[in-house]
Amino acid sequence: MARMLEHQFTEEKPLLAEQRGGQETDMENCEPFISVGEWKEHNIETPFGWLHAATQGEARANKPAILTYHDVGLNHKLCFNALFNYNGMQEITKNFMVCHIDAPGQQIGASQMSQGYQYPTMDQLAGMLPSVVQHFGIKRILGIGVGAGAYILARFSLLFPDMVEGLVLINIDPSGKGWIDWATGKLTGLTSTLPDTILPHLFSQEELTNNTELVRSYRQQINSTINKSNLQLFWNMYNSRRSLDMNRSGSVLNSKTLRCPVMLVVGDNAPAEEGVVECNAKLDPSNTTFLKMADSGGLPQITQPGKLTEAFKYFLQGMGYVTHIRDRRLSGGPVPSASMTRLARSRTASLTSAGSVDGSGP
Repeated sequence: MARMLEHQFTEEKPLLAEQRGGQETDMENCEPFISVGEWKEHNIETPFGWLHAATQGEARANKPAILTYHDVGLNHKLCFNALFNYNGMQEITKNFMVCHIDAPGQQIGASQMSQGYQYPTMDQLAGMLPSVVQHFGIKRILGIGVGAGAYILARFSLLFPDMVEGLVLINIDPSGKGWIDWATGKLTGLTSTLPDTILPHLFSQEELTNNTELVRSYRQQINSTINKSNLQLFWNMYNSRRSLDMNRSGSVLNSKTLRCPVMLVVGDNAPAEEGVVECNAKLDPSNTTFLKMADSGGLPQITQPGKLTEAFKYFLQGMGYVTHIRDRRLSGGPVPSASMTRLARSRTASLTSAGSVDGSGP
């Protein structure tokens, strides 16, 4: 049994709301967090070191646990507070166990890694998750990952497909980094501070140019809440990742791909758009939903939590779960897509026919 240290904590409020083009984002609709149950923090021992997690609720035999993984430059609070504090999302998550994962050394208040510490590879970060699943008695997970976290969850699903029931992958880039990318990153790091090196990974050029309130807030949060040495180790490892070994069935001999339902999400003005489109081309179109969010930059879960919550609700319904009132699996199978009248949703293999949220209110 994996060892664990745990204590209760009070969830923080979302970051300040951002205004884009004079129009309020969904963050204006975020209500103060109303705890459905007590949150607990855990430090879990895995074959590749200790991993920090925050959980709410208990594992259920008839439902997957929602497991999240954040992007580089963030932690579970900076990455997911706005989404999980959104009132509509709480109506969903009260029926599921929620487990937020922090990459090693990225959680708020983390001690600096010792000198000579070898940060886990991206494959090893994925290999740490079975210890978490086993520790909490989770049968299957429904993963929500952003950027590096999306890559880790996709890798986990390729390695342990029976543990994954579904994935929501935001801003995923399935490609590895070549030596030119590595050299460019090294040169950029020599002339820029670490937060300024990472911000273009998180935000669109438009957001950075306009120096929005959201960008300023996150620059400050990265500077003040994440250990810089630990962050550099995670950033270096992400930038040395190898390509996800997956291809659409039939396109390559002995190809493998994600077997579970997948929802790919990217903003229409996001630095990750090209990578998400590439990932879409590698997945089975019969169980993949491509969601391109209109009027959204690099972090749609922050700027448009309401739209993403609605999409997530329909994703769950498509998998056969009732997300409104009843807390049980549908006996009659998945909800027909025809019932999804308030969100343009399509299963697609190309961006040109992808569904898109139009930015109108729910």
